Amino acid sequence: MTYDPTADKRLDPRVRGLLAAMEKPLLFHAENAKSREDALAIANSPEALAVEAAMLESMEFMDDESVFPSQGLRISHETITSCIDGHGVPLKIIRPDTDEQLPCVLYIHGGAMATMSFELATYRAWGKALAHQQVCVVMVDFRNSLRPSSSGEVAPYPAGLNDCVAAYRWATDNVERYNGRADAIVVAGDSGGGNLAIATVMKLRREFDITPLGLYALCPYILGQWPDPKAPSSVENEGVLISVADNHATMAYGIEAFEAKDPMAWPGFATVSDVQGFPPTMISVNECDPLRDEGIMFYRLLLEAGVKAHCRQLMGTVHANEMFTAIVPDLTRMTARDIRSWISECELLR
Repeated sequence: MTYDPTADKRLDPRVRGLLAAMEKPLLFHAENAKSREDALAIANSPEALAVEAAMLESMEFMDDESVFPSQGLRISHETITSCIDGHGVPLKIIRPDTDEQLPCVLYIHGGAMATMSFELATYRAWGKALAHQQVCVVMVDFRNSLRPSSSGEVAPYPAGLNDCVAAYRWATDNVERYNGRADAIVVAGDSGGGNLAIATVMKLRREFDITPLGLYALCPYILGQWPDPKAPSSVENEGVLISVADNHATMAYGIEAFEAKDPMAWPGFATVSDVQGFPPTMISVNECDPLRDEGIMFYRLLLEAGVKAHCRQLMGTVHANEMFTAIVPDLTRMTARDIRSWISECELLR
């Protein structure tokens, strides 16, 4: 049966209206890809590129200066050289226009580790929303695995993860130049960025013996294969805003890592030993999201490992609903405030 958002009484009416106006779910493909090359060819076909261009143009209204203004902020760009593999990694630094030393959020955008950029309208607005909560925001345009961000390149795992880890290492050494506090950095991200936020913490701990102040993962995209019987939401919410019923993102990011059950590629494979010693972690999930239950499962794994963890579920919302900044600005502000509050809580727990 085709999903009818107008009949889904769980949804915030504003979200119901948005879904009713959409022709098809995001991240949707008709057939599974046979290889990474096949996934790349489909994603970069003229038809797919035309659909994406039209979608991005239609989303420009999300960056509404009257809702989340640039006024009162300092916005800077840097391209750093990765300390891991020498690759150039674009960063955007957004902070209030003051000289106050502020805690930091290293923020990793969504897009299934395959697409999107911090230059998209919704992330331009989201970065400002976070910075207006009196934090220094460092956003990362890592190497996507299907279509390029502003980095200009695509590459499979672990390229994008390496870029995020390199951005964190840069921040600890350089963020004080932007009056950010190197001793108070929380790693955060949504969807594919939620995957990378978790994996960044895992890689920092495993390979560099570094533990960030905290972690905040929104609607993390971490299983790698859907539907999953352990995650009922992957069936009941399939097609609500997004469809995850194909293998394109998994194939593009690295099917070998999925088959090897590598938890730094797909944190859904993580065990208790993989997450022991994690910093305080907040997992935020959306009620009507196919990915809801995998986030909850990861939260429970953290508890089993003795990690200080919490999980919040936003009722009436769809996947990464906070990123629809001009449609639900109150929800965007609430989550931005919650991230700022989580930083304060992590400092108390240190």
